[in-house]
Amino acid sequence: MSKDEEPKPSNPLGLARAWWPAMVWIGLISIESTDAFSSQNTGSLLYSLLTRLFGNVDLSQFLLFHFYLRKTGHVIGYGMLALLLLRGWRMTIGPVGTWLTRMLVLSWIGTAFVASMDEWHQSFIPSRTGTVHDVILDSVAGFVFLLLAYLWLRRDETTRQAA
Repeated sequence: MSKDEEPKPSNPLGLARAWWPAMVWIGLISIESTDAFSSQNTGSLLYSLLTRLFGNVDLSQFLLFHFYLRKTGHVIGYGMLALLLLRGWRMTIGPVGTWLTRMLVLSWIGTAFVASMDEWHQSFIPSRTGTVHDVILDSVAGFVFLLLAYLWLRRDETTRQAA
C-alpha cells in the first residue's frame, strides 16, 4: 500500500489482535476507578507496609509521597493507554505513511475520552473524587507519550528510507 492509498479494514481476528491490549488496559483503569483503589484504601495499605518495613514513617511526608505516587500512576497509566491505542490504530490502518497524524489524533482523543469517563465514574463513588485536573493530567500524559512515539516513528521511518 502506498502512502496515499486509503487504509484497508482488517479481518475480525486481526482487529481483535490489534485492540485487545488497549481494551484490557481500559478494563484495568476501570477497576482502579473503584472504591477498592481509593486514596484512603491504597494509602492505609501502603502506610502499613512501609511502617512494617522501615519503622516509624512521618505521616505528612507519607501523604505527600502517596499523592505523587498516585499522580505518577495517572501519567504512566494514561501514557500507556495512548500508546496502546496508537498500536491498535497502526495495526488496523496499516503502514504509517500519511496516516500517522490521524492515528495520533485518534489515539489522543481516545485517551482523553477514557480519562473523562473515568473521572465522571469516580464522581459517583463517595470515596473517590472526579476532577477535571486529573482529566487534564491524563490527557497531557497521553499527549507527551504520543509525541515521543511520533518522534520515534519518524526517526524509524527516516532510517528505513535512507537504507
